[in-house]
Amino acid sequence: MTLLLIGIATGISTFIGGSLALRFKDQINLILGFSAGAVVGVAMLDLLPEALSIGQQYHSLQTLTAVVVIGFMAYMLLDRMIPLLTSKEEGHSGHVGAGSLTIHSFLDGLGIGLAFQVSASLGAIVAIAVLVHDFSDGINTVNLSLVGTGKPKVARLWLIADALAPLIGIGVASLLKIPDQTFSIILALFAGFFLYIGASELLPESHHRYPRFFTTIMTVLGALVIYTAIHFAG
Repeated sequence: MTLLLIGIATGISTFIGGSLALRFKDQINLILGFSAGAVVGVAMLDLLPEALSIGQQYHSLQTLTAVVVIGFMAYMLLDRMIPLLTSKEEGHSGHVGAGSLTIHSFLDGLGIGLAFQVSASLGAIVAIAVLVHDFSDGINTVNLSLVGTGKPKVARLWLIADALAPLIGIGVASLLKIPDQTFSIILALFAGFFLYIGASELLPESHHRYPRFFTTIMTVLGALVIYTAIHFAG
């Protein structure tokens, strides 16, 4: 029951964040700036440290950081290859970006479920961290979908999928156990994904549209919010 309630709470947090992004899409410059900082913050302050902490007894530091680079390059290749494969279609980048965030939310739920298998205290810490930054995940999912597709209806569908993903991840975690050495590789891979999304997509897009001082401030604020959330959750 506890895990079910946590899954529902993370979904609500994601949905609220995304709904605010849809409601105030006219202020997309500030929201994109915030999202860029938040996504890079999640990659460098949450996913990468967790990958190193979990995987250090199984993998070398060089191996884990190499996986981050592989994740960055793989996402870049995917993002640049899809236009060639879908030249007659529109909105591919919005689907790829929002889909990646949805998979990350699924892994968030998976992480919560696996952490509770270790201990209730560890599970609670992971759950708090996920709950806080899932608000930003909702905003980021909507932003990536809107930037790529320009269609609020599509963004809402991805937001619903992202909100449900942690609950599904928690359910899957109750059925299997991923070895720590594998889980650390997954976290490092997604750190690379998020670095690309934040630094190569959201950040340039926010500055290109509205190269204003407040947009830069929002980027710094996004990273600061993630740092604060993770600091107090830990």
